[in-house]
Amino acid sequence: MVKPVIAPSILSADFSNLGCECHKMFKLRADWVHIDVMDGHFVPNLTMGPPIISSLRKAVPRGEKDGQTTHFFDCHMMVANPEQWVPEVAKAGGDQYTFHYEATKDPVKLVELIKSHGLKAACAIKPGTSVDVLYPLADKLDMALVMTVEPGFGGQKFMADMMPKVEALRAKFPNLDIQVDGGLGKETIGVAADAGANVIVAGSSVFGAKDPGEVIQFLRDTVQDSLKKKGLLDE
Repeated sequence: MVKPVIAPSILSADFSNLGCECHKMFKLRADWVHIDVMDGHFVPNLTMGPPIISSLRKAVPRGEKDGQTTHFFDCHMMVANPEQWVPEVAKAGGDQYTFHYEATKDPVKLVELIKSHGLKAACAIKPGTSVDVLYPLADKLDMALVMTVEPGFGGQKFMADMMPKVEALRAKFPNLDIQVDGGLGKETIGVAADAGANVIVAGSSVFGAKDPGEVIQFLRDTVQDSLKKKGLLDE
């Protein structure tokens, strides 16, 4: 059984005011914030790294409510050598470390490394990567991420043809957190939720909205309704 998780991507936030932007998202009932780390090698863009995560963690301390971590930092590592940054992200205050399958030669060993540092472990696949590669890993993962855009830049168009990957994962692993990232908003959440995604990354559709809280609630309600219909909702 799984729950809806809404994770606004701070790649679309005001970089001059990131701490306040994170606090705002949590006050609007976002479950996580999604932190995109790009190294300029695995993807062409260059963004925030462990020093930013560390500064954010000081501004947005981790807490606990009902046995769950609050102010959860979901770190999406779009980097060429994901093994290198595990200790740094753990030290900086990340909660979940999402590596790309395409970036490592030994994903099982990497999952073990991530967990040994007290982080949750997740694996992402790019649009051109078959979902089959996740099957041997799924039982070891806390989450799988199906990219619905090419990783590297925000504001791209949602790729609906990635949904069969989500459907296949949900059919094989009904209790796995399955995240989708890229182009998610009111217009696209329905197809993602119907496919079985329960963890939703949304950037410009939240941060660019007149009422971000209303968008977050809409995304949550849509996912919740779909999970309930499938008998997968953890209530």
